[in-house]
Amino acid sequence: MTMFLIGIALIAMMLLGAPLFAVIAASVMISFAREGVDLTVVIIEVYRLAEMPVLLAIPLFTFAGYLLAESNAPKRLVRISNVFVGWMPGGLAAVALVICAMFTAFTGASGVTIVALGGMLYPALKQAGYSERYSLGLVTTSGSIGLLFAPSLPLILYGVVAQQLNISHSVSISDLFLAGILPGLLIVVMLSIYGLWQNRGPQAAHQPFSWREALAALREAIWELPLPFIVLGGIYSGYFAVSEAAAVTAIYVFIVEVLIHREITFTNLPKIMRESMVLVGAILIVLSMSLASTNYLLDAEIPSQLFSFIRTHVDNAYTFLLLLNLFLLVLGMMLDIFSALVIMVPLILPIAIGYGIHPVHLGIIFLANMEIAYLMPPMGMNLFIAMYRFDRPMLEIFRAVLPFVAILLAAVLIITYWPALSLVLIKS
Repeated sequence: MTMFLIGIALIAMMLLGAPLFAVIAASVMISFAREGVDLTVVIIEVYRLAEMPVLLAIPLFTFAGYLLAESNAPKRLVRISNVFVGWMPGGLAAVALVICAMFTAFTGASGVTIVALGGMLYPALKQAGYSERYSLGLVTTSGSIGLLFAPSLPLILYGVVAQQLNISHSVSISDLFLAGILPGLLIVVMLSIYGLWQNRGPQAAHQPFSWREALAALREAIWELPLPFIVLGGIYSGYFAVSEAAAVTAIYVFIVEVLIHREITFTNLPKIMRESMVLVGAILIVLSMSLASTNYLLDAEIPSQLFSFIRTHVDNAYTFLLLLNLFLLVLGMMLDIFSALVIMVPLILPIAIGYGIHPVHLGIIFLANMEIAYLMPPMGMNLFIAMYRFDRPMLEIFRAVLPFVAILLAAVLIITYWPALSLVLIKS
């Protein structure tokens, strides 16, 4: 009876608007107190989080992403991509998908991508002959498809949470970066094929290729183009750890956008720092409380009890994966991606391992489902951002993204039941 009342009180806290970390902290401290455990264990978990070297990557990559979004880098990258791909049938749609994926990967927030790039891409798509509904749906969808590409914050966060569970498999951030490449490319290719089909026929408008424009675009974007090679090349060549790559990225972007292009003034830097660190602070405080919660769950053997219960009703991995996808889609409609990761991964990961699912593969499945959840009511973040950004009714936005959701669902099923797509590039 007491636990029932406590549960009701915690639900009431959430409904009344209490911060998520406060709800998690309250549940953790109540659980530890009932077990007679000293509550200083919660502070110990916060300290343990602060000691993790990889954690430095989160604020540094976020700061670099926000600097890029506030500069004219999006315009330069759209221009160069359009020059080299825009002449192809459906080329501009592919440009929009690739550029938006890249920006979401660096900023960690799909909303930033829609706001920063939507104003350029939406009218360009309509001018190229795409329908208004397709253009609206593409820009809204493209904001979330970068979650599987390095240095995506959700990928890093999944790795941080998984590393705290003492599972039998290693879950390194660099493995997650590699694992996301082919599934991410699959999604981009499938959506690009749909763009090609939409832009078919003699009425389709294509931009002719021009060497003069190509050289001008290359010269303009010469400083941004090496960035992905610096990040990924540095990590996989062994020159940088993930945290070191984040530091190099932040310094490089700062030099390019502030000192070379001078598109961000020193007076604007404090505002950009503050905005980026608000996102980082929200992630870290929820993560620290969730690690304390994970500690309690492991001590109480909750994951093993859940696995035993599920095992009696689900006898094979294929059925479990199907039910997991449905659960993650519903979860993503209710929680933002960072909250979903830190709350549910400690419960789901041990169960998935019991069914023989590789933890890196599970991470890719988890984030692929979250990409779709960004586009689903009632809490689909991209729907609300696009509604305000383009001044369109919610129903119109949702109708526009439905074909893209169908394609993403098909991609998630391929990613789920073809584990080699995620695991072929990693060593373990």
